Amino acid sequence: MKYVAIRWLVWASLLIGAISAQGHDLPLSYVDLRVSENGIDATLESSAKNFARELSGVEEETLLADAPAQKERLLAAVEANLLITADGQALTPDLREVEPLAARRDLRLRLQFSWKQVPEKLAVRCALFSADPRHKTFLNIYQDDALRRQEVFDKDSTQIECALSSRQGIGDVITQFVREGVHHIFIGPDHILFIVGLLLLGGTLGRLLRIVTAFTIAHSVTLVLATLNILSPPARVIEPAIALSIIFVGAHALLQQKEKHDWRLLFAFCFGFIHGFGFANVLREMRLPPAALGWSLFSFNVGVEIGQACIVLAVAPLLALLYRRSETVAARVITASSFGVVFAGSFWFVQRLFA
Repeated sequence: MKYVAIRWLVWASLLIGAISAQGHDLPLSYVDLRVSENGIDATLESSAKNFARELSGVEEETLLADAPAQKERLLAAVEANLLITADGQALTPDLREVEPLAARRDLRLRLQFSWKQVPEKLAVRCALFSADPRHKTFLNIYQDDALRRQEVFDKDSTQIECALSSRQGIGDVITQFVREGVHHIFIGPDHILFIVGLLLLGGTLGRLLRIVTAFTIAHSVTLVLATLNILSPPARVIEPAIALSIIFVGAHALLQQKEKHDWRLLFAFCFGFIHGFGFANVLREMRLPPAALGWSLFSFNVGVEIGQACIVLAVAPLLALLYRRSETVAARVITASSFGVVFAGSFWFVQRLFA
């Protein structure tokens, strides 16, 4: 019974990976609020596809071609899902401009929320594009050209309050982006399968820790370099390369059962550089403001490490138990799982190469 459960666990993870082939295709929107004496200058940006879902009978291509023609309907959609109150008084938005961004297939809306005097407290309720339960909205609040608050709205978190007289604490920023790093690992089946592939052959705790540490060091370096735009390979190169790394670790797990050399430490370090660029592509999509980049980058990386640690703690004990119970059964499960890893990596590689 235990062996059957383990097999189902391994194959379930592979099935999730095959279904979720685009691990980095995140549905996102961005809201910047700039507070002044006269009110709030707001910018809302998201994909034209997201906006089209909110407007019955309107296609994505139509919005990109002539978005201003849908100005009134766009404003109604925003009013229904983005509510800003100042000292308890709801503010009425005025849609000043609708700008199609054809290169990114996005729409950018510029709105004005007016008031007679700067309030003490500001509240924001955001449920934009909630038809997709994965959707996240990244919020930045500025005052006097300084970043005051960062938040991430999702289906479980739709409202915040903030005092304009005080800045958001560093601890709040760290908590927010640690959570985002953990979340990204668990919605990224390619990264999960790479780590699982590294763990399939088991080993001592010290050996596994060295392998994971090598991966951590490498991807931390390129995460920083890419996010700071020091070195930034395009996603069309990085995403197929990540898929190749999964094929390699799966093939190594198959061959290693007949070889004496364990190359996992080298694979983890070398391919860690590539995965770091993948993490950075996602972090850049969040469009973090420069003023908070350092803490946000650090916190996101910590979250990624926590997510990886959770995977190791979940998989390594199961494999150790399997080895202790029966080496024959363990070998069969590892062989089947390795083939699954290779298959998933191959599928992603072809899909991403020709996307």
